[in-house]
This record gives sequence, C-alpha cells and structure tokens, in this order.
Amino acid sequence: MPVAARRQQHAAGFNILARLFSVAGLLLALGQLSGCAGVKVKAVDGTDYLTQRRGDVLTTGKLSADTRTALQVVGIVEKTCLQALVSCREALQQSTGLDAERRHAALSELWLQQAQRGGLALNDGRRVDAYLQSARHAYVYLFHSERAASVRAFEDRQTQVRDYYNFALQQVLTALFEKPLPTWTEQAARSGRFEFEYAGWRIAGSLSDVRLARGRLLPASLLPAASLSFAGLRNQYRRDGLGAEMVAVTGQRVVESNGRDRTLSWHETPFPALTAIARFEGDDADAILSSQRVEISGYDPYRQARVSVAGQPVPLAANFTSGYGLWLARSGFARQSLLTLFGRGDVLDSPQIYLLQPFDPNRRIVIMLHGLASSPEAWINVANEVLGDETLRQRYQIWHLYYPTNLPVPFNHKAIRDVIVQALQHFDPAGQSAASRDMVLVGHSMGGVLSRLLVSRADEGDWEIFRQHLPQGSQRQLPRKLKPYLTFAPLPMVSRAIFVAAPHRGTAYADRGIPRALASLVRLPVSSVARLKEIGQILVDPAGTSSVSLSRPLNSIDNLSDRDPYIQWAAQLPVSPGVIYHSIMGNDTPDQPLQDSSDGVVPYRSAHLPGAASELVLPSWHSVQETPQAIVEIRRILQAHLEGRVARADAQ
Repeated sequence: MPVAARRQQHAAGFNILARLFSVAGLLLALGQLSGCAGVKVKAVDGTDYLTQRRGDVLTTGKLSADTRTALQVVGIVEKTCLQALVSCREALQQSTGLDAERRHAALSELWLQQAQRGGLALNDGRRVDAYLQSARHAYVYLFHSERAASVRAFEDRQTQVRDYYNFALQQVLTALFEKPLPTWTEQAARSGRFEFEYAGWRIAGSLSDVRLARGRLLPASLLPAASLSFAGLRNQYRRDGLGAEMVAVTGQRVVESNGRDRTLSWHETPFPALTAIARFEGDDADAILSSQRVEISGYDPYRQARVSVAGQPVPLAANFTSGYGLWLARSGFARQSLLTLFGRGDVLDSPQIYLLQPFDPNRRIVIMLHGLASSPEAWINVANEVLGDETLRQRYQIWHLYYPTNLPVPFNHKAIRDVIVQALQHFDPAGQSAASRDMVLVGHSMGGVLSRLLVSRADEGDWEIFRQHLPQGSQRQLPRKLKPYLTFAPLPMVSRAIFVAAPHRGTAYADRGIPRALASLVRLPVSSVARLKEIGQILVDPAGTSSVSLSRPLNSIDNLSDRDPYIQWAAQLPVSPGVIYHSIMGNDTPDQPLQDSSDGVVPYRSAHLPGAASELVLPSWHSVQETPQAIVEIRRILQAHLEGRVARADAQ
C-alpha cells in the first residue's frame, strides 16, 4: 500500500478515537453536572441478610439499619451522632420528620449504645440512668404507640425493641442488687418491698410473687440468666416474652451435712428463676417521659406464663435451665458423694431433699433417686428435659433425693421414707393439695431398689424368721430395733414408679475384685457403726447358724450382692397393686440372649420385674438414664401419668 494511503487510513482512525473520547468526556461531564451516582448490585448471602435486617447494638455492637435510617431521615450523620450522643438524641427527640413509633425505637437503641460504652462501673448512676432511659423509650414504643403491639407482631423492629427493654432492665437489676444500698436493704428486709432514689429515679417494687428459700423476702443478689453458660447440659430451655430473665441467689451453700447446725432435711432451691417487669409511671407517652418513677415487679415464670402490662396481656419471658445449672455447678455433689462413701470430708449422713423450684401445691411431685457413689448429678439431663417440656413443666415439680450411699439399703430405705413424709407434712400439712397425691418415683441403680421398697408391702409374718433366731436373752430388745427396717408399707402418696437399671435381685458384680475392695474401704458414720454392726449381723445370718461374726458393719455394696440375704428376701416383696411401675434397662452385651444380657453391672434377670406396665431395653452401659432414648421414655411415662389422672377424674 502506498505511503500516502497508509497515512490517510491512520488519520481516519485517529479521528474516530478522538470522537469517541469526546463523547465519553461529554457524558462524564454531564454526569458530574447532573450529580448522579452509579448504582452497583451484588448478591447477599444468608449471613449478610440477617446482619443487615436484624443486626443492632446488642448483636453487632453497631446501630441497627432502622436507627441509621431514622437518623438519615432527620438529617443526622451517624458518625456525628455517635460522637455526640446527647445532642443527637435531643435533635432526634425534637424532630418532626419521624413518627413517634420510629423515634422511640431509635432513642431506646441510642440510650442503650451509651450505656454499653466502657469506662463506667455497672452500678454507676450514669450507667443505670442510661439503661432506664433505654427501657422507658422501649416501654413507650411497645405499649403507647399509635399501632398496637399485636399489629407489629411479625416485625423485626418490635423484637429488637423488646430485647432492648429486657436487656436494659436486666442490667439495672444486676447493678442494683450487686451492692444494695443500706437505706433500702433494711426497709426491704422488713417488708419485702423496696423503694429508694437512685440516679435521679424513684425506683420501687417487690419480688413477693417469687417464693425464696430460707424465708428471705429479697435475694442476696440477682444474676442475668443469659450470662450463664453450662458444660454438661445438652440443652438450655427458655420462653420468649417480655421481662428480664434472672436467677435469684438466696445463699451460697448448696449441700448441707449433719456436721453443721441443721434442723431440716429438705431445701428449696437457693437459685430460683425470676422474671422482672418494669412499669413506668404515666398513662400516655408524654406523662411517662416526664416522670422519673418506675415500678419493678418480680414473677415466678413457672407459675405465670402471661402478665398484664399497661392494660395489655403479654407473654412472660423465662429461663428454666440457668437456675438449675447454677445449682449443680455450685453444689460440689460429685466430690462429696465419693468422699461420703469413704467417710471423708464433709460427710453426708442422712437423706436430703432438694427442690428444683419453689414448692408449688398445684404441681405433682417427681422424686429422683440416684445410685451408688452418685448424686443428683446423675439426673442432670433427665431433669432438664422434663423442665424443658412445656406440658410436663406446668404439671410437675422435681425433687432430688440425695442420700448417703455408704449406708446399707435397709437403713437408707427407712430414712428416705421418713424424710419424704416429713417434707410433705411441712409443705402441705393438711395433705389436700395436688402435690401430696399421685407422686412419681424415678430411681437409678440402687436408687431403683430403694424406690421399689418404698412401694412394696411386708407384714410381720414376712419377717418372723428373724424373730425365731434371735440371740438368747434378747427376744424383746432386738425386735424393736429390727422392726423399722423389716416392716414395709407402700407410701400412699406414690402411684407410679420408674426403675432404671435397678438390681432388684442384686448383682454378682458387687462380689468381684474392685467392688469387693471398695466395700472394705467404705466408712460409715461413727454414730451408726455399733448399731449397724449389731443389726447387720442378724440381717446377714437371721438363722444364727454361722459362728463367724461380721468383721465390719454391713454397707451398701454388701447389700447389692446377689448373695445378700436381705436383698434376696426383699426381692420377693410384692409391689402395691395401687402403683403402676415401669422398667428401663441397658444392654451392653448384644451378643447374648436377652435373658442372659447385662448392662455391664446389672444383669437383665435382676432388673426385670414381672407385671411392669412397660419395659424398655436400650443398647447402653449401666448409666442408661443418660441416653436420649431413656429420657424420651421417662417423658412418655410422665405424660401417660398425666393422661391417666385425667381419665380417673373423668370416671369419677
């Protein structure tokens, strides 16, 4: 191609590029002049979606999208607002660009943002004031907005603001009970009602709806239930609603022993659940915001599921696990149960009943009895799952029976029988409440043996053999000593029992190397040694044919042997016809026929009881009560117990 032609072609190309750049420059200039901005789009994953929609000062530490939008609507820059919260709130309060509902929601979050800033102690007056301000604006939003709460039921914003109210009140209560002021502590101790001035507020209230242990009218402290997390509990159960979920602390010591001054053998929980509601003075938004008075009421969430606030019924929030978990965590049960077996440490020498919630005369009682060298911790997840079931929680209350597993079965049987009767007489002297009827016993291992004895019957004729072979000259004295341990009458308040891995006929495992060695190490209370040795000799050799006397007193491991005379005799006693009973056992020997199987400790032949309403064998070692399948079965039986009572009531 000639040079001139190539030059002409290049020139044409440059002209085209020049025109394109000119057009692009023109468009850019027009865009700048018009002030328009480009909009880009990107996909949002599930996590980002939830963060954008529901993230707020409580979940992310940043203001929610709704509050940021509210600030933009009234022309406030978020960064500027956070740097000058006081003037920001004032501007938001005075602005007419927002409806009252959105304004109060945003103000509640902004006050909470201020309260959450570090540098101040929890009970500092400025911080307490900020939390109360947050709760007050949330209260106005929830109950004094143009739209009713029921209309906003499906809105994320209402859930957020409810959480601001609950959390702010939780923090206020924690602060106030952290170091109570002497001026209101003394007055509250006399009346159970507190009223005092703090941080510019007049704060009054009462927790009288909650029954506290040791006769207290107010707890020693309040702990936020949400701040407690537990290892060892599979689930934590709570109920959504309004109110601060708290654990009331009435005492530090959980486990009692006879070595200390104690007059009772039953104890209401020192850590009951409590839900608090704050009601701000005033009948409308203006009156509420111009007053500095608040009334705080505590409720027992086991007894109340709904409360009235500002004339509206609302569900009461609740946490049903934290108090129980705290009780177990502070109990020291595991250590004490082992030390007791060997007679060391702070020894437990008589049965104790622990109520998992304040006594309720309208709920049926489930008593749980643990096994050898164990404690109420054996029932951690069983009890928690029962409390987590809405139907069972409304109809039952759980009592843990903690007993010294070093004592022989006959002595524990009598002592446990006595303490159950005495506790019921204490809580229900007339014996007319629902709690005094249709009780359910649930016993694991040795606790199952004891449970069966509590619902069995034996007449004097059944122990006549012991009378015939008493030592010469003691025919009158020893029968008085023996009779309490050999006479059985089913507890009339019990109508159902669940036996879990219970060696009703004993087990050869008790005679093997390790258990036999442990039996020789078991130590009994000093006050009981002589009596136990004397009576134990008769129980082991009622015919008096052996010339060998006991080298040591009988203990619990001896009783669990399948060769023990007492356990063989007691296994023949009939269960009361008025008691429905069930069996749950483990099978750790899948290669064996059922009749020859065992859970590794208790053989099936010993745990099996003819006449049981149900029998469930699960693939498990001896601690079968910990398996999810056993827990489901126990819940099923408790549900059937409720249905059976309803059927009997209808028949009457």
